[in-house]
Amino acid sequence: MIDTFRNIFSIPDLRKRIFFTLALLAVYRLGSYVPTPGVDPVALSEFFKSMQSGVLGFLDLFSGGALARLSIFALGIMPYISASIILQLLTVVWPYLEKLSKEGEMGRRKINQYTRYGTIVLAIVQSLGVSFWLKNQAAPGGAPLVPTGVQDAFWGIGFPLMTVLTLTTGTAFVMWLGEQISERGIGNGISLIIFAGIVVGLPSAVVTTIGDIRTGEHSIIAVLLLVIFMVLVVAFVVFMERAQRRIPVQYAKRVVGRKVYGGSNTYLPLRVNTAGVIPVIFASSILVFPQTIAGMIKAPWAQAIARQIGMGEPIYYLLQILGIIFFAYFYTSIVFNPADTADNMRKYGGFIPGIRPGKKTSDYLDRVLTRITLVGSLYLAAVTILPEFLITGVHVGQLPFGIGPTLDRTLPLWFTEGLGFSFYFGGTSLLIVVGVAMDTIQQIESQLVMRHYDGIMKRGRIRGRRG
Repeated sequence: MIDTFRNIFSIPDLRKRIFFTLALLAVYRLGSYVPTPGVDPVALSEFFKSMQSGVLGFLDLFSGGALARLSIFALGIMPYISASIILQLLTVVWPYLEKLSKEGEMGRRKINQYTRYGTIVLAIVQSLGVSFWLKNQAAPGGAPLVPTGVQDAFWGIGFPLMTVLTLTTGTAFVMWLGEQISERGIGNGISLIIFAGIVVGLPSAVVTTIGDIRTGEHSIIAVLLLVIFMVLVVAFVVFMERAQRRIPVQYAKRVVGRKVYGGSNTYLPLRVNTAGVIPVIFASSILVFPQTIAGMIKAPWAQAIARQIGMGEPIYYLLQILGIIFFAYFYTSIVFNPADTADNMRKYGGFIPGIRPGKKTSDYLDRVLTRITLVGSLYLAAVTILPEFLITGVHVGQLPFGIGPTLDRTLPLWFTEGLGFSFYFGGTSLLIVVGVAMDTIQQIESQLVMRHYDGIMKRGRIRGRRG
């Protein structure tokens, strides 16, 4: 391992890329502490402490705390991610974009340009909504988040204009940082920015855990068991992210003049988790919105809905599992088209042994993909729900028809109340962190192997999310 790190920093180009990436990530973290003008920081801090369990806490996770501080990077990279997903969806239904996606490098650049324009539009809309929302909010103590004098400046439009200008510029700058990292650094820049925002609080979580051990709130044995459990979960995530179904493909021999082409045997890799972390993000964000809205309405019926879909409730777990499964199939159908794959194989003389080319091949690929996507979606649901289950358990007492109280008396306490540990990494965070780490290690290893050095792993090769 020491020799590997020595090799990494002995290659001038690779060393320069790594230091460039670290420098831009440091710039991003510094910018997340630069506040947006016109907001009371004390009232804002009190307000976010009371809203961490809702959609604001979910979005603040991806901004690395910038949203809770309402810094110039408060919107983070989420507008860019939203624009990218929208463009991917439009590529399926809009023939013009579908044609661009098949034009190689030039088409990809054009789609990237449209993604940038969409990012700016979404950032303007979101920052305008944030500005008007802030003007109508107050801290639990009653202090307005935006002082009255700031709200009335320039006939009431000064604060919205300043907020739109600040947050949109910050989003554009973060997008530029991500693209610079991808082009001149190492790894995927957008993913690394999200990665940096998530792991930035890990040292403080470790310090908090050590403090809990010293005060006797948690025993050393319990913490060690928790660490072992987390290592096993990470290993399971790595295994599933690398898992793929290899479909054998043969290419027929072609004789052109005196030369023989083709005749090779290869395979088509179908990843078990083709959709990545997108289904978890979609399902969590859709589920957390009604939680937040119902929690803001003071009517009894709204409060009852908020309780039923809160963390730890059976309906919450059921809706999250169904949402992850649905979006896993939906997003997989967008990023992988069995009909196009079958046509390309037939065009170049390839076929799956025992399967006729054309529609039979397309049906076979669709059937295999449907089965492995079910496994991948269940894996995503398990990793997402497991930390939440260990924290809060399952509140079966809320089940109707007298079933809840009966189960509440018979089930063990750890099942209904959880273990009481506060995990720093939730399921979504864990999937993102592990996936980005695997991608980055894969790129570093590729750079080493390309220069005739040993890779990071002596007995194999790291395959990232695109493996």
